[in-house]
Amino acid sequence: MGERAKSLALMGAGILLGSASTLFLLRLMSRWQSNAAKTQLKNWVSSANTKCHAVGEDPTSNHGMACADILSDDIVSEQLSRNIQFLGLESQHKVIGSYVVVIGLGGVGSHAASMLLRSGIGRLLLVDFDQVSLSSLNRHAVATRSDVGTPKASCLKEHFLSIFPECHIEAKVALLAACVRRGLKVLSAMGAGARADPTRIRVADLRESTNDPLSRSVRHRLKKTYGIEGGIPVVFSLEKPKAKLLPFKGPSGEEENPSAYQIVPGFRIRIIPVLGTIPAIFGQVMASYVVTQLAGLQIHTEPVVSLDLDHYRTLHQRLIEHEESLYGTSELVQVDVDEVMYVTKELWHGRSAREPFPKDVGRGMWRSVNELMLVRWDREKPASVSNLVLLKFKEVDEHESKTLDEIKAHEPEFFTSVSAVLKQAEEDFEYFFVSFFLFHV
Repeated sequence: MGERAKSLALMGAGILLGSASTLFLLRLMSRWQSNAAKTQLKNWVSSANTKCHAVGEDPTSNHGMACADILSDDIVSEQLSRNIQFLGLESQHKVIGSYVVVIGLGGVGSHAASMLLRSGIGRLLLVDFDQVSLSSLNRHAVATRSDVGTPKASCLKEHFLSIFPECHIEAKVALLAACVRRGLKVLSAMGAGARADPTRIRVADLRESTNDPLSRSVRHRLKKTYGIEGGIPVVFSLEKPKAKLLPFKGPSGEEENPSAYQIVPGFRIRIIPVLGTIPAIFGQVMASYVVTQLAGLQIHTEPVVSLDLDHYRTLHQRLIEHEESLYGTSELVQVDVDEVMYVTKELWHGRSAREPFPKDVGRGMWRSVNELMLVRWDREKPASVSNLVLLKFKEVDEHESKTLDEIKAHEPEFFTSVSAVLKQAEEDFEYFFVSFFLFHV
């Protein structure tokens, strides 16, 4: 193949590449050995605590526009008035004073970055190596035909300056394990391509992501290369991909080996069909998660529990049989199957209360439920929603052989965590009954 043809093919492939490039970044990090690259990464990361500054101003100077001054501006305060009403002024100050890095500015990242900006984030660092292409216009947040061929980072910066010019925006065209090791909070998007059902999008720990080939690959790479098994929140879809990678065709129009055109070894060249709405929703979900985290607003994401009604019926029946065996009666069982579903899914996320992180996902969770049962937390109280804990069979005997005072004395962290969960359940059901009563009055 001629060098000119290969160069053209590489350029075309570069334009067609999506920006959901987590795997590329992980591979690239393992190859960055030069002191210059390490220094640059260190500078990026160490600047995370920098206060917000006016556009175009040196972030290291002491003359930047203070966050409080930004909100005192009438135009800015009116522009962010709905956020201030929702979050409160103090929380909005936290958002304004935050520095967020968005890596990957395609269908997902551009929407996430756009809503972060519109929410009043004081400083954004936009990172992407790719250019805007015609095929990306079906999902990109702001790009137009006139932006085709320009770097995505530069494209976003130009558009963003007309939306919220008070935000300090850095566009660097040039990182998951590095963030974890430095204790930086990170949220990563998994595969948004080849999906169509927005109701199946979730935010959960990387360990819990299922039906997603990208998640599996990222988990494997993080564990094998960096020894990281989880602790990273991700946005993903429970939906199985509805389409596969399209065949790769070279300049001649014939199918060829994609590896001959890779910019770096292992990087994806072939195209994934994308319904433009799904990456946009991924981005919106990411922006919402980040803003609420920065504002200190407590959000409980829906747990990923793949159990069906028969599993909950089994757990309910086990509870009844256990009560009859231990107490001689099941009269104090004050939950039905629906409430068992709430306790199992919402409170204990389908796993033992002694298991802080998920070990079984998908069908593995189906198998694990065979060794789980609900028992009373406090033996002196009825088996109600706010007094049931999910444990493995082998943990039940030990639990019931101790008093709560003994658990509190010997396992204070476990006691505190379980008590907090059950307190939340009590408050949730109290709110439900109050709401139900008011609705029917």
